[in-house]
Amino acid sequence: MKDLPAVLLTVSLSAPAALWAGDKDAPPPLTDEHWNSAHTLSFKSPAGWKVTSTPGDVELTEGRGDGVIFRIYRRRGGLGLDSMHVECMLLRLAGDMDTKPGASYEYDFNGSEISGHKALDSAFVVEYDKPVDGERKWRQRNLTLVSDDESVCLITYAPNPVFKKSKAVRKLLTSLVESVKWP
Repeated sequence: MKDLPAVLLTVSLSAPAALWAGDKDAPPPLTDEHWNSAHTLSFKSPAGWKVTSTPGDVELTEGRGDGVIFRIYRRRGGLGLDSMHVECMLLRLAGDMDTKPGASYEYDFNGSEISGHKALDSAFVVEYDKPVDGERKWRQRNLTLVSDDESVCLITYAPNPVFKKSKAVRKLLTSLVESVKWP
């Protein structure tokens, strides 16, 4: 019996965070499936999200809902990983003239491989001169994936104060990125 506290501690640490956090920290379920214009990849979103897609050599698929934005930026062919990553980092919610110079970086250029693509990942906060959807500071995460056939950026945007305070929003953004699949 003297080992019971140690066993309870081990069990509690291994339990899913949602059990302790309650429903308020659970993101909405990803129920709707969407494809990019070229039908080379799909992702899921919560019900009711507005998803638009722009076909072409440079494709942009955007989903909006629950106060956040998810973009998939895709180009045909394998571009340089660093070049594509920098290009995607500049995909902001407002133009250069409406964005404060610089960004506050959370992390940058963590390389790996995902689904046969070379990967770079970064996250930073951008401040806009005028509020975008009611907020001036937005956290932007860019996950850039490059293979021989295509170059893709998965970009999430969340109002920075909401991102900091809401586990549900952080889980939702992670779930959106993780929902991306190649056929």
